[in-house]
Amino acid sequence: MYHIYLVEDEEHLRGLLAAYLEKEGWQVRSFADGTSARSAIAERPDLWVLDIMLPGVDGYQLMREIKADQPTQPVIFISARDADIDRIIGLELGSDDYLAKPFLPRELVIRTRKLLERVYGGHYAGRAPASQERRSKLTLASYLIDEQARTVTDEQGSKLELTSKEFELLLYFINHHGQVLEREQVLTAVWGMDYFGTDRVVDDLVRRVRRKLPDLRLETVYGYGYRMVKA
Repeated sequence: MYHIYLVEDEEHLRGLLAAYLEKEGWQVRSFADGTSARSAIAERPDLWVLDIMLPGVDGYQLMREIKADQPTQPVIFISARDADIDRIIGLELGSDDYLAKPFLPRELVIRTRKLLERVYGGHYAGRAPASQERRSKLTLASYLIDEQARTVTDEQGSKLELTSKEFELLLYFINHHGQVLEREQVLTAVWGMDYFGTDRVVDDLVRRVRRKLPDLRLETVYGYGYRMVKA
């Protein structure tokens, strides 16, 4: 499971791109500005996707600091400004690829896949096998969660019955632990891009998971969405 950090200040586009990347099996952490992204540079994800025009710290400065910390860190630049100038500056700063707005989200997925293969070798190679093995079973609050078997067991050893959607919601929050997630993001991740309906189904699913797993700390961020925090 590759870790991709996405920095994009346009809310709708950020959610859309994150959803497309996550559907490939990658773990995505999103940032709405350069200042918050800067604090995560030391975490060294597998790849950065940066918009150039950002509030606070812009993409150019962020790129400099990423490369100063880890010169081989893969980066894809996104810009809606003068394509030729941005491409040249981005390449000079060390970017590995470039996308000019507007573009199809699928194009970002293809470029991301190719860059990951080029940098880490092979199809979904690099750190993926170790990461998948490490995350197969995990403990959260008083529960043991087996991702491969898709089971949840309480501390008495009893299996808790979760529906497929409930388990997918649980994994989505686990993979975005500590992040505030919009209802639309959750809707797209769990129900897919083609779902037509109200995002209130997210609220209903969250209520069901809370009822079945009462020890989880799944907070409501009023007017926005949800966040899972440490128990």
